[in-house]
Amino acid sequence: MATRQLLAGRAVCCCCWRRAYSSAGTAEFLHRSIVPTMHYQKSLPRLPVPKLEDTIRRYLNAQKPLLNDDQFRKTEELAHQFEKGIGRELHEQLVAQDNQNKHTSYITGPWFDMYLKAREPVVLNFNAFMSFNPDPKSEYNDQLIRATNMTVSAIRFMKTFRAGYLEPEVFHLDPKKSDTQLFKQIIRFVPSSLSWFGAYMVNAYPLDMSQYFRLFNSTRLPKLNRDELYTDEKAKHLLVLRKGNFYVFDVIDRDGNMLKPSEIQAHLKYILSDNSPASAFPLGYLSSENRDTWASLRKDLLDNGNEEALRKIDSAVFCLSLDDFPIKDFVHLSHTMLHGDAANRWYDKSFNLIIAKDGTAGINFEHSWGDGVAVLRFQNEVFKDSTEVPAVSPQSQPASVDSSTAVQKLDFKLNDALKAGITKAKQNFDASVEGLSLNMIQFHGGGKELLKQKKVSPDAVAQLAFQMAFLRQYNQTVATYESCSTAAFKHGRTETIRPASIHTKKCSEAFVKEPSKHSTEELQELIVECSKYHGRLTKEAAMGQGFDRHLFGLRYLALSKDIALPDFYQDQAYARLNYNIISTSTLVSPAVQLGGFGPVVPDGFGVGYQVHDDWIGCNVSSYPTRNGKEFLQCVHKSLEDIFNVLKGKKVGS
Repeated sequence: MATRQLLAGRAVCCCCWRRAYSSAGTAEFLHRSIVPTMHYQKSLPRLPVPKLEDTIRRYLNAQKPLLNDDQFRKTEELAHQFEKGIGRELHEQLVAQDNQNKHTSYITGPWFDMYLKAREPVVLNFNAFMSFNPDPKSEYNDQLIRATNMTVSAIRFMKTFRAGYLEPEVFHLDPKKSDTQLFKQIIRFVPSSLSWFGAYMVNAYPLDMSQYFRLFNSTRLPKLNRDELYTDEKAKHLLVLRKGNFYVFDVIDRDGNMLKPSEIQAHLKYILSDNSPASAFPLGYLSSENRDTWASLRKDLLDNGNEEALRKIDSAVFCLSLDDFPIKDFVHLSHTMLHGDAANRWYDKSFNLIIAKDGTAGINFEHSWGDGVAVLRFQNEVFKDSTEVPAVSPQSQPASVDSSTAVQKLDFKLNDALKAGITKAKQNFDASVEGLSLNMIQFHGGGKELLKQKKVSPDAVAQLAFQMAFLRQYNQTVATYESCSTAAFKHGRTETIRPASIHTKKCSEAFVKEPSKHSTEELQELIVECSKYHGRLTKEAAMGQGFDRHLFGLRYLALSKDIALPDFYQDQAYARLNYNIISTSTLVSPAVQLGGFGPVVPDGFGVGYQVHDDWIGCNVSSYPTRNGKEFLQCVHKSLEDIFNVLKGKKVGS
């Protein structure tokens, strides 16, 4: 079955890149899949509710490396009491509720609530970024050329998806059987209610695509206590931000056709040539605020006559942010794409496509509506389309159109209270960003190829290096989170892999504290044990058999029914396990240069990493309570030691 890396981080395989042309002669679609986009959706298997006894066993296994004997005995006792008592009742209610809602998954409602009820600012706390690789043809990395090409490709993706022509997202275990024209010719005639089973027969696993419609014309609206997701698929305009100023222009005409690329280029050139000063009170800062504060200020904006302008922001196809500076290095790139200047972002949009002065591009995406699977598919397709069949070239001339009438600059009516609110939001944003450190390394001592030769999991080795590094730096093992997609199930979201285990703890201590006491062969065996166990955890999580979402669902159910929170959830050990000091996520794609996110706790590390064929990249965010640079030095040392041992050398040689 699909593992997390393959579900969330693989390159998208689309063999059909034919253009479909409208009567106007404009290329409207990326391709025309003969299998309809949502063909498998109806028959996707449902996300299972794990057995309670399995969840408790897995939970206790995750607690073992974090607790001493006395603490573990107390936690074990509370867990078994919960399993036999109130936990059993809640579990049965959850299963009954799940059986009554077969159109969705048991985690969908609670997971949306978790995101939408959170009151912290979305920037740094929830939004993540992925930066594009440069266009292989250097002359195409001009800001106007790249902005035009990526905008055109993004609109093609949207139109291809909405027309049902986008190739369904499928994980192929045996591509020679399932990723073929013959199979597609057959499966398209299988009824949707049975299509998943047809794919399963040839070892292919269709993935949930229910999140994709939120990619476009969508935004997260701030509301008191709980935000709302808003989508208006009828809107035809693009939102462009530059110097904190807001511009909109239609990219779809009245017949539903895309504007000619030369016209889009002309409008973007007009915006880039606008000599208007930077906005004195940039509204973008409001989307970086505490959600209740932002909700109150949004109400003031509406009451002050800004309803039409806000509607245009909210309903826009997406947000294109054009920055007025080039990217200096990878650290500057990460800062720019993760948070940037809030004046030139609208963090509530489903995504911001950000393009710097030198054509460096990336995506910052809001997380409540969906996960990395949909965003990565979009990013892969846009990169492939915009680089292989660009809509405009450096020699292209913008169309001779009157952009001054086509492009509307949004004006906002701001009273003193709103101006004060924007000023305060800027102060809060600047303070939060000022404390954020971003550091990165590239380890060139080996990668995926060597690890596979040695029959160990590349992902397990990366995770082991993080455990080893933290032990080296802080002399302890702490709660660690690794994201895992459950997109193989209807309305699946994510599950947690718990990489800190008794195996990684034992192996880390052997390497860090007493390497001379162990032979190279013994250390190799410890690495293999870690790899096997991590592989098991990954498979369980991808199959919906982790424990985190199940326990989350039971807790959510208790609170929703006003049941007193069981002692199990009030255990300090439960709180500590869910206080993820090391939070990690990985992906590898031909489109993506690097990705990252903020720490999920004030004294934590946000670790984005990529394991390539012959090198490993790692991008770490932290606040002043943790030293990310030193952590990465420890990661590098740990990787060196692991690779040396796998090559038959001694630690430190």
